[in-house]
Order: sequence, then C-alpha cells, then structure tokens
Amino acid sequence: QVQLVESGGDSVEVGGSLRLSCAASRVASANNFCIGWFRQAPGKEREGVASIYNGRYNDGATFYADPVKGRFTISQDNSKNTVYLQMDGLYAEDAATYYCGAGPLSDLGCRGVLIYPDGMSYWGQGTQVTVSS
Repeated sequence: QVQLVESGGDSVEVGGSLRLSCAASRVASANNFCIGWFRQAPGKEREGVASIYNGRYNDGATFYADPVKGRFTISQDNSKNTVYLQMDGLYAEDAATYYCGAGPLSDLGCRGVLIYPDGMSYWGQGTQVTVSS
C-alpha cells in the first residue's frame, strides 16, 4: 500500500505559477514504478497531466500530456519520496482538482497511464487549483 498526500494547490491569476507536491509513503528504490499527476475539472473526466518513471532502465523518464508540454515540469527529489509539479503560464482551463497517482508500471505504461488514468493503483485526495482572469 502506498499513501499519497498532495499539497500546494491555491488560487492564482492567469499566467501565474504554482508548485504542487506529492509526498509518497513508499517510493524510494522502487523498480518499475510510476508516479504521476492527474486533474479533474467539474463535469469532466480525470485526465493525465504528467508522469515520471522509476526503474532500472530509463529511470527518471518523464511524460507530459500535450496541453501542458512546455509549461509544466514534473520532478522527483533525491529520496524519491516526493514528486513535484511545477506549473508555469497557467491558463484558466488548467483549473481543476489535481491528484497524485502511483503504481507499478513499466516506462511505456507510465506514458500510457496519462491516457488511461485507471491504470494507476494508488491515489491521493487531491489539491485544488483555481485560475482566475
């Protein structure tokens, strides 16, 4: 079992920046393990934002959904127990509840889970991001 706790959600203006954090109870040294950020706006399906892969090969590989490429950056601290999502140049449509998800996946699975979020095994409770114009 992996516990995930998100933090960092806030209200910002269009064009602003936020950094979200996901503290994981057990990630360090995990092999074939993926952690990612997802979001869900009211009335919409949960969608993938970015993910990062932990494994013997291709360790640290990152993947992004097209709407956030070039604006968002996912990273992981050295202990591999906290994953960050740096969000710059926020749009109004980025407003949503942001969730951290994790699970045992290959690097290809870590990319694919951005399209099929149900592939994640563990979820946090979410953190709210509001973007106002």
